[in-house]
Amino acid sequence: MLAITPKMLPRLDEIEDDLTARRARAEHEAWLGEVEGIDLTLTFFRQKRDETRRLARVAPDELGIPVVAAPL
Repeated sequence: MLAITPKMLPRLDEIEDDLTARRARAEHEAWLGEVEGIDLTLTFFRQKRDETRRLARVAPDELGIPVVAAPL
C-alpha cells in the first residue's frame, strides 16, 4: 500500500513520465507482459495520485480541544 502526501505530487509526475517511457520501450520491443504490467501499474498509480490531489483540496476540519467534565 502506497501512502502519498500532497508534497510528493511533483515527484509523482516524474515517476509517471518514467513509466510512460518504459511502456513505450516495452511496446517497441514487443514485451507484451511488460506492457500489461506497466499499464496496470499506471492505472493504480493514477488513481492514487488523483485521490491525493482530491484530498489536498479538502480543508481539514477543526475538531477543537476536548473538554473533560468534572465527576459528579
